[in-house]
Amino acid sequence: MINVALPKGRLGERAYEAFASAGYDCPAILEKNRRLTFENREKGVRYFWVKPSDVSIYVERGAADVGVAGRDILLEYEPDVYELLDLGIGRCRMCVAGPENFYDAPGRTLRVATKFPHITAEHYTAKSRDIDIIKLNGSIELAPILGLSDVIVDIVETGKTLLENHLAPLETIVDISAWLISSRVSYQFKHQEIAAMQAALARKL
Repeated sequence: MINVALPKGRLGERAYEAFASAGYDCPAILEKNRRLTFENREKGVRYFWVKPSDVSIYVERGAADVGVAGRDILLEYEPDVYELLDLGIGRCRMCVAGPENFYDAPGRTLRVATKFPHITAEHYTAKSRDIDIIKLNGSIELAPILGLSDVIVDIVETGKTLLENHLAPLETIVDISAWLISSRVSYQFKHQEIAAMQAALARKL
């Protein structure tokens, strides 16, 4: 039995569709109930829903053999897992965004609001840019509007929210999509099963 951690929400639903089309369907997961785990013994697979940012923790700690995690989570937390396959779903960008007419005066410290302090720090360290990171958990777009920050670093999908708040993408840091990841221990002891799953998913891309 392969234990699969799926992120709650639209991304997880799309990920399950990919698994199902690859031959790892589990009808019970589509039922309206409060169950936490769903399995199909015939297909040798057990699914469970977790918070997107927790998927890599379940996989890294071996509670899940494999999981689906966004590239943003993998870059931010750098879990000790194998990154097996880009599933090509949930595509978006990690961007620096700010007021449409923003000018970055290099002589002063740049204030950056973000949910992704590690990615932000690495990006600006590579540019030798002095920054003040403001870690937020809520609506990042509000920070430059109220003068809390000069710019933000956040995920941009369509850019509609930015546009509606008179903000614009200023720079793309990295392209984001969902990846199939594996526990290092599971990949050793369930290698044949996980490799077969990886190959089945790859054929459907």
